[in-house]
Amino acid sequence: MAVTSDVAPDAGNRLDDLVDVAHRIRRAIESVIEGKSDVVRLTLTVLLAEGHLLIEDVPGVGKTMLAKALARSIDCPVRRVQFTPDLLPSDITGVSAYNQQTREFEFKPGPIFANIVVGDEINRASPKTQSALLECMEEHQVTVDGVTYELESPFMVIATQNPIEMEGTYPLPEAQRDRFTAKIAMGYPEPTAELEMLDVHGASQPLGKLEPVATTAEVHALIEAVRAVYVSQAVKKYAVDLVTATRRSPDLRLGASPRATLHLVRGARAHAALAGRDYVIPDDLQELAVPVLAHRLLPSLEAQGQRRHPEQVLAELVRRVPVPDTN
Repeated sequence: MAVTSDVAPDAGNRLDDLVDVAHRIRRAIESVIEGKSDVVRLTLTVLLAEGHLLIEDVPGVGKTMLAKALARSIDCPVRRVQFTPDLLPSDITGVSAYNQQTREFEFKPGPIFANIVVGDEINRASPKTQSALLECMEEHQVTVDGVTYELESPFMVIATQNPIEMEGTYPLPEAQRDRFTAKIAMGYPEPTAELEMLDVHGASQPLGKLEPVATTAEVHALIEAVRAVYVSQAVKKYAVDLVTATRRSPDLRLGASPRATLHLVRGARAHAALAGRDYVIPDDLQELAVPVLAHRLLPSLEAQGQRRHPEQVLAELVRRVPVPDTN
């Protein structure tokens, strides 16, 4: 089925178009992923916030399926990279190869040159290979042999990883985790959803039948619309207060970075837009605080001894930080 764009060039900033196209993508993903509406919504939020998504969970819960479903829902170039211990940085970014006919070096683009890049089991590769994504994710460009190549927009990395306690994994460096806008866990499905999965996936493969429901131009227009969502000074200060609280907490030895503040506000814009609002409220920040900030934090030794995870510490901070009056 061919994809046709029904969004006029001058209508990209209309909120009704944003909600309509986003709902089409969401329904397409949910036709493959059962019982995970919150996870699907957060995935769309990260896409519209021009961010990158890290999906961490045990094998077999649908991490890669979610990434592939989003990629197939949009009619755009998609590349998948299976991260393994022997993967090299050039296997991701590309390499300059010598052409004997022209007697010149030619750049052969790697899989990073796509609108959506699915990195499967990213923490099975060495830290050196993981670092190949740093420039790509932050600056949307690749530098090989001193030459810089721009990446097309929109550009999103969706990476899956297994828990670090599992065999053959390398922990993601702090700088790498900080590039991801949000981290989510799929979790096991509810029994009713798992039963439905047996009916749907038992006889066929829904992912193979999934057709694109949006174009690259539409997604680009949605991102532009999200940029126009209003954020008041009070809400911006609230975002800064939340992030500052993580830096001052005695339960954390590493707080959130200024990049985290930026990602939180961008995500709040997308969250508000998906709710049909052209302005951000404190509730948007509160709902995104844990998925956007928690993976960037490191607990103190005392918190580790008490088995208090960054998600728990962050939830307490959100309850304690005063909420601004936006009326």
